[in-house]
Amino acid sequence: MANTSDFRNGLCIKFNHDLYSIVEFQHVKPGKGAAFVRTKLKSLTSGKVIDNTFNAGVKVETVRIERRKYQFLFKDDSGYHFMDSETFEQTFLPESLITAPQFLKEGNDVEVIFHAEEEKALECEVPAFVELEITYTEPGIKGDTATNATKKATVETGTEINVPLFINEGDRVKIDTRSGSYVERVKS
Repeated sequence: MANTSDFRNGLCIKFNHDLYSIVEFQHVKPGKGAAFVRTKLKSLTSGKVIDNTFNAGVKVETVRIERRKYQFLFKDDSGYHFMDSETFEQTFLPESLITAPQFLKEGNDVEVIFHAEEEKALECEVPAFVELEITYTEPGIKGDTATNATKKATVETGTEINVPLFINEGDRVKIDTRSGSYVERVKS
């Protein structure tokens, strides 16, 4: 058990018969009345983000979670297959638990969040940035870097993204997996 003074980003709590992670919080002490804590909570089972206000000093039940490194192996009809980097044990996860499955490439390292008491996978976090090769795009225009114009390009995982006009097939690009946007061209 913890109270509102123990809140920090990333703390997992049991609230309304569900598991939530605290995304952000703010202690508020108005001039008149009791103090309270405004929070944004992300459900670890459904991924929904809700706003909630706790009275100061209220007790909440904390949940112990573990973050483990896994390596992505392949995808088939049963789901996405991963291997534990320490024990070499293999497991598979459904697509609904993975933050950005469209950017997963064989051999990528991910972090899987487990409920420690139940040994149940809650979420699979793909790295914030990945480097992928462009497999198809219209030919690039040399020197066209002054405008913000973009074109469609397909990366090696089969996902389409928008890239600047100077990007060609075979170029490696850095992609932000949270937004699915192009960040920069990677020099090899």
